[in-house]
Amino acid sequence: MHNRRTSSQSSLTVPPNPHHPSLTSSMASEETVVSSKKVLTNFQKVAGRDPEIEARRLRKLSRCNSEYLVQKGVYNRLMDWYDTSYRCLRNQFLGLFAKSYRRPNLPSKEELIGLARHYYPARADLKVQVCDFGLGRAERNEITLGQIEEYWQAKPDWVDVRWIHAPLGLGLTHSSVEDIFLHDGQPGREFENGGRSGWPYLETEVLNIRSHKNFQEMRDVYLILSRLTELEEELDKSSFKNDENSSLQSDISWRASHLAMPANFWNLVNSDMLWQLTEGLAMGIRGVTEGLQPISRQIGQQTLCTHPFYKDCHMVRNVFRCFHRSDGILLTLSPMAGVNFIDQKLAQHLSEPTDAIFENENASAPGYVFSAFADQGTSTWHRRTVEWFLTYLITEVGVTPHSHRQGFNAPDLNLAYQAVVNDLKRRRYAPWRKDETVKLVRDYLACVDELTMVKRICEQQVTLFKGMQQDIRKFEHEDNRARRTPDFSQGESMHERVKWALTMVKTRHDIFEGLLTEAKQSMEALFQLRSIEQNELAIVSDSQNKAVLIFTGVTIVFLPLSFFTSYYGMNLSTIVDTNKTEGYFWRVCGSIALFIVLVVTLGASRHWLKQMWKTRRRSMKHHHNMV
Repeated sequence: MHNRRTSSQSSLTVPPNPHHPSLTSSMASEETVVSSKKVLTNFQKVAGRDPEIEARRLRKLSRCNSEYLVQKGVYNRLMDWYDTSYRCLRNQFLGLFAKSYRRPNLPSKEELIGLARHYYPARADLKVQVCDFGLGRAERNEITLGQIEEYWQAKPDWVDVRWIHAPLGLGLTHSSVEDIFLHDGQPGREFENGGRSGWPYLETEVLNIRSHKNFQEMRDVYLILSRLTELEEELDKSSFKNDENSSLQSDISWRASHLAMPANFWNLVNSDMLWQLTEGLAMGIRGVTEGLQPISRQIGQQTLCTHPFYKDCHMVRNVFRCFHRSDGILLTLSPMAGVNFIDQKLAQHLSEPTDAIFENENASAPGYVFSAFADQGTSTWHRRTVEWFLTYLITEVGVTPHSHRQGFNAPDLNLAYQAVVNDLKRRRYAPWRKDETVKLVRDYLACVDELTMVKRICEQQVTLFKGMQQDIRKFEHEDNRARRTPDFSQGESMHERVKWALTMVKTRHDIFEGLLTEAKQSMEALFQLRSIEQNELAIVSDSQNKAVLIFTGVTIVFLPLSFFTSYYGMNLSTIVDTNKTEGYFWRVCGSIALFIVLVVTLGASRHWLKQMWKTRRRSMKHHHNMV
C-alpha cells in the first residue's frame, strides 16, 4: 500500500545507508547503538536535527503562535463577559449611567466556534503521527484522525514496524479507535503479566509538565462554551466533517447509543481534558465513562509551583496505552502533549503549541523515540519486531519526567520537592501570625497529596516493568527454542531495557517515599509545636482574664452608684444658665448616644458581616461554575 500525501501532511524521510544492507562494523560502533547504559553520559541525540526540518518546525511554531494570539484575544473578551455575570446590584445600577460599569459584549458566534476548535479540535481533524521504521530508513507522516484507518490496514514492504500515535484520552473516540484497530488485525505476542488480567496490552500512567495558564484556559473554555446552546449545532456538525474512515463515525454513534449518552462535540472532546494529580487513579478503568472526571473551573495551585524553576508549571497525569498487532503495527493512544524532558528551556517548551510538541525531541519523549532511530531505522534494534519497539517506547515514556537526557542542567522533580519540603519545615518556626498556621497546614496537605500520587504512579510502573520482565523471559525462551537469533546482537535487548527502566522507577519511588515520610513527620511536628504555643497563649490569656475579671467586678460595684448620683444630681426642671428643658437634653444626648452605640455595634460585627457577604458571593460564583 502506498502512502497517500495531502497538503496537510508533513513527512521526514531519512534515505537508507548506501553501505547497507549488510551490518558493517561501523554500524555496530558505540555511536550508533541506542543503549540505556549511556543515557546518563551521552547527551547528544542519536539523530541530529536537519536544518531544513528545523526551519520548517520554526515556521510552524510561528504560525501556531500567531493563531494563539488571535484566540487569546477572544478568550480574554469571553472571560470579561463571564466574570461580570454575577456582579453586584450596585454595578448593574451604575451601568445604566456609566459605560465602564456595563457588562462587556459576548464575542461573536464565529469567534466562539473558532475558540472552541482551537482548544478542542474536531475529532476528524486531530493530528496523528505515523512513524515507519525499516532497515536503515525511517519516515514520519502527519495525518488526521479522519484518515487513520487507511494507515493501519497495511504497511509498505520496506517497513518493519509502523507506529501510529493518536492524542486521544479515555472516552468514546478512544474506545472506538482501539476496537476497530484490534478488529482489523491479529494481536501480537501477549504481555500476560505486564498487562491486566484478560487484557494482554501495555498501559501506564505518565506524568508530564504543562503550562498552568494553558491548563486554566482549557477548563474555562470547556465549562463556559459547553453551556452556550447556540453553538451546539455547528460544533456537532464539525466533529466528523472531514472524516474519511469507513467505520469510525458509525462505531462512535453505536457506542454512544449503547451508553445512553449523545455523541455531541463536547462529549467527544472532554477526554482531552488533563487530569490533575489528585483527581483519582485512572488505571484499571473498564468502561468509557469511568475515565471521565467531573470538571471544575478552578485548578489548584500545586506546591511544586512554589519552586522558582516550576513557578508557571502544572504537573498532570495521562494514561499511555499501547496496542500492537502481529503485522508489525503499533497504535498508541494518549492525550499526553506536555513536556517530558526537563531542562533550562522548560519555559520555552511550555509555550509551544501542543500540536508541535511531538516534533521537539528535547521536550517530548515520543518525539525523542522517533528521532533516536531516524538515522538508522531498525538497523540497531536487537530484534526488528513490534514487541521490541513497544518495550523501548513504554520504558522511555514511563520513566519521565526527568532531566537525564539534558545532562541534569535543571532541577529534577525530586530535588524540587525536596526544596518544597524544606521550605515548609522552615516556615514551622516563623513567629505566630493570624491565619498563617491554617495556610501552612493546607500547604502541607497539598504537598502530601502530590507526593502520595507520584509514589502511587511509581508503584504502578514498578508492577508493570516487573510483569514485563516475566513476559520477556517467556519471549526469549520461545525464541531460543525456535532458534530465532537476534537481528543485531550488539543492540540493547528488551530485558536490558526493562531492567534499566525498573531501576529508574524504583529509585524515584524510594526518593518520593522518603519525601512523603519526611513531610508527614514534619506536619506532625507542626501540630505538636502549635499545640505547645496554644497552651502558652492560654496561660497568658488566663492571667489577663483574671485581671479583667477583677476590674469588671470593681466596675460593677460602683456603676449603679455612679449612675444614680449622676442622674439625681441633675436639675429636673431646666438646664442651668439656658432656656432649654430636660426633654431637649435627652433628644440631643440620646440621639448621639444611640448613634455611637450603632457605630460601635457595626464596627464590632464587621468581620461577621464581611464573612457573610463573601459567603453569598462565593455561592453565586459556585452556581455559575457548576456543570
